[in-house]
Amino acid sequence: MANNASHVTMFNGGKVDSSVTARQQQISHRETVLAWLGARAIVLVGLMGAGKTTTGRCLARHFGLPFVDADAEIERAANKTTLEIFADHGEAGFRIRERRVIARLLRAAGPRILATGGGAYIDPQTRAVMARNGVSVWLRAGLPVLAQRVRCQRADRPLLDVADPEAVMRRLIKERHPFYDRADIVIDSGLVPKGKVVHDIVQALAAKARLDQPRARGLEVS
Repeated sequence: MANNASHVTMFNGGKVDSSVTARQQQISHRETVLAWLGARAIVLVGLMGAGKTTTGRCLARHFGLPFVDADAEIERAANKTTLEIFADHGEAGFRIRERRVIARLLRAAGPRILATGGGAYIDPQTRAVMARNGVSVWLRAGLPVLAQRVRCQRADRPLLDVADPEAVMRRLIKERHPFYDRADIVIDSGLVPKGKVVHDIVQALAAKARLDQPRARGLEVS
């Protein structure tokens, strides 16, 4: 009679606690990714409401890396809130500051988890800096989920402080998704539990690390 206990796995004729093997796999993935990253950052991109900050903090705990929120750093550097920057300098002025701050953060020593604003990855200069100094991860979610998540945050998001914020979100999806699709890794973060999103990112990073390492060794030999 088959043993259907989910917490026990048969291995080489014996029983192995699957929770132990899962932890071992997590440790293996973490070590693989950290060795592959070197000094690069894991950069989360995507529209507002995709879960970049929440996911970023969880990833930082998983990897034992510092978490940095680009928008918070922009505000700190300007000594103004995002709303004040938009009011005083317009969106163009905000994007200039965003480009400078993200470049500084990505050139800083040591790996980290960096959550970026929705428009950051659209800028070609910022995208190039991310490609050189980071691994980009697009957290992808559909309009219904994004609209629901940001509905109560309109006052803190200048682009959504309009009569029809859902129309703005629809336009941003059309404009920005083709750029986000260039990210190194794409992860669905819509109707997905937070832990599953983190798990999927770790798995994808580990897979990419294993794929890239033989290529790097080949370049070293040549």
